[in-house]
Amino acid sequence: MKVKNKTRKSAAKRFRVTPTGKVLHRVQGFRHLRDVKGKRNLRRLKKQTALIGKFASKVKKMLGIK
Repeated sequence: MKVKNKTRKSAAKRFRVTPTGKVLHRVQGFRHLRDVKGKRNLRRLKKQTALIGKFASKVKKMLGIK
């Protein structure tokens, strides 16, 4: 009997996989002490960025995607 992989819920809340297979995540440093940071930096921190390499494949495995 084949056993299904369980999704790691902590990873599912933090990462998103696009239809093309890229793994996106939020950039750190956006949640507090915003008045110290510059506006250009805050705009850059708002965007989601893609993971690359081995860590992206590990996250896909945690999400149940091969």
